[in-house]
Formats: sequence, structure tokens, C-alpha cells
Amino acid sequence: MALAVILFTAALAVIATERVDRTKVALIGACLVLLTQTIEQDAAIEAIDWNTLGLLAGMMLMVKVTEPTGVYTWLAIRAGQLSRGRPLAIVVSLATTTAVLSAFLDNLTTVLLMVPITFLLADALDIDPLPLIIIEILVSNIGGTATLIGDPPNILIAGATDLTFVEFIVNLAPIAALAFVIVTAGLYLVYRRQLRVAPEARKRVMELDPARSIEDLDELKRTVPILIGTILLFFAHQALHIEPATVAMTGATVMLLVSRQAIEKSLAGIEWPTLFFFVGLFVMVGALEETGAIDEVAEGIASVTAGDRSAELLGIAWTAAIGSGIVDNIPFTAAMIPVVEQLQGANGGDDAYWWALALGACFGGNATLVAAAANVAAAGMAARAGRPIGFIAFLKIGLPVTLVSMLLATGYITVRYL
Repeated sequence: MALAVILFTAALAVIATERVDRTKVALIGACLVLLTQTIEQDAAIEAIDWNTLGLLAGMMLMVKVTEPTGVYTWLAIRAGQLSRGRPLAIVVSLATTTAVLSAFLDNLTTVLLMVPITFLLADALDIDPLPLIIIEILVSNIGGTATLIGDPPNILIAGATDLTFVEFIVNLAPIAALAFVIVTAGLYLVYRRQLRVAPEARKRVMELDPARSIEDLDELKRTVPILIGTILLFFAHQALHIEPATVAMTGATVMLLVSRQAIEKSLAGIEWPTLFFFVGLFVMVGALEETGAIDEVAEGIASVTAGDRSAELLGIAWTAAIGSGIVDNIPFTAAMIPVVEQLQGANGGDDAYWWALALGACFGGNATLVAAAANVAAAGMAARAGRPIGFIAFLKIGLPVTLVSMLLATGYITVRYL
């Protein structure tokens, strides 16, 4: 256990220095926990979340295949024109779209769709894209908190309970909406100076003809309907009992079949460094789970709170937020579920325990660049575009956002459930 903790902590520290590529660090860490037999190879393979990797790969493929059609440029120009180049309108429109899609699609898929459009929009308006990307990452995790399918921790909780889609919305959507409004307003105030649009850039965007951005109409007709159909299928995947990865990979496969682009070119568009970073991260976190390190942290709540319901609810929320920020909210939620089941059972099956876990895990996903899958995916796309998001740079924004969100969640839990 000590070795697993030391290796994971060392990996995070090196990633934070930004002197070594984070994918290299994650893979080295994964190799070390395997070579030292901190985790067996079979257990390491089981620790990898293949659903996340499949979803990422499938959506990356579809974005890459549809990109040459010019559809994302068209969307970016239209967004710029609808906002009339006003920074506040741009932030509100992008943040709202991201949050809503994250709630009813899922936050990982949403950022994969929004990031390319945002880069093109920022280029058209001649502004720095990173503030907009960071805002989208943060509100995607907040928006995803609102529903059963919006964020992986909620999906895990739903799988372990009989809680319904409506119950998730009734209990989580109000605080998610409040956090979204406050966080978006705060982020705009932080970034407003970096988002100033020059009058000439605004005029240039308003004069553009979006239709001229469509470069291959035939390819657009072949591929974009498949992208739209895949997105619609995401909304129904739970009712159809189909995993998101299956939806994404099916859409990507059909798109590759109908597209006239060379498959080698399409496959080259996948963010392979991001996928391998996830592999390394999952293996290192798997070592923490296998050795019982995560369970030790989670089970500590029961002994510290000494059976007090108020302390247990708030303890679950804050422990989940801190643990998710340090590790990753998917495996940490999985480790917390048995503990919450025990605490909840001792309190007559009180569902408030699950809402505390969901709020902590989802809001905690904003703390660091490695705290949620959406964060890592967006950072990978930004790095590929030549505008990497630094670990410390994100931490300076993500940590305050997490703190504000958790303070709001604490007040919400206190008023509604205590």
C-alpha cells in the first residue's frame, strides 16, 4: 500500500512540474507498479476503464472524420455571429450549451464536441481559446452533476441503487444549476480581460458567410447525419441497455464505412497520448484500490463521524470531493459506494447519503486536471492544437471553483437533508 501511494504521489508531483509529458509519467508509473508487483497484470487490465477509452476513441474518430467538411467552422462562425462578438454573450452561450449537453449527453462526450468548435470560434474572434476551454471543462462537470447519465460517478451510484432518473434530477439539478450560475459569473469576471474582442475582429466575423466554410458538401451529407444520430442515441443508451462506448464505436465504424477519407488518416486523428495517459492513470489507481489505500481513506469516515448523521453526510461529500480531486472521481466513487451502503443501511436507507456522495464526487472532478475524464480529454485536445493547459494553471482555477461549489453543496445538504 505504501509503495502504491508513494508512486502515485510521485507521479502527480512530476506531472505538476510540467517538465515531463504527463503521458510518459503515467506510463512509467504504471510500469513501476507492475514491475514491483504492487498490482498483478490481470488486475491491472481489469482496472482499466475500457468504456471510457472506447467512448474517447469513438468520439475522437467521428470528430476527425467530420472536421474536413467544415461543419465545425460553420458552427463557430454562427456562434460568433449570434453572440455578436460580445465576450459575455460568448461565455454564457458556450457555458450554457456545455452544461446542458453534459447533463443530458455526458460531460466527456460534450467536451469532445465543444473543444474543436471553441478553438475555431476563438481563432475567428482573435482571442485566447484557453479561458473558454477551461470554462467548458468546469461547467461540464457541474452540468453533469444534475442527472443520472451526466457524469460517470452518478452512473456508478445508479448502478448500485434503485434511484431513478427523476430522483437524480429532483435532488441534484437545483444545486447544480445554482453552482453553474455562480461559477460561470465568477469565471467571466476572472477572464474578462483575456476575452476582449477587437472591433475589427467583431466586424470581420459578422461579415463572414458561414456557408462558405463548408468545404466538402458531399462528405458532410455522408458523415454529419451519422454524428447527429450517434448523439441522439446517447440520450437513449440507458433505456436501450447499451454502453456509451458501444454507441460511440458503432457510430465511428459506420462513419468510417461511408466516408471517402483514407482510414489511416482518420485513425491518425485519435488523441493517442490522451488514451495512453488514461491507461497509465487507471493502472496506478488500480494499484491504490488493489492494495486497499482508497478503502482506508473511505472507511476512515465511519470511524471519525462516530455515527452522527450530519457529520456522515458532510464527511462523505467532502471526502469524495478531496479524494476525487487527487485520484479520479470514477474509481474513488467505486471505492466509496460500499462504505456509503453501510452508513446508509445503518440510517434506515436514507437516500441523502447518495446525494452527498454524488455532489462530492462530481464537484470534486473540477479540482485538478486529472480529477475527471472530461478534464484529461479536453487537455489532450488543447495540447494537440498547440495550446496545452498546464497542471498548475488549471489547479489555480479548478481548486477555487471546487471550493465554492462544495460550500454551496454544504449549504444545500444542510438545508435540505439535515
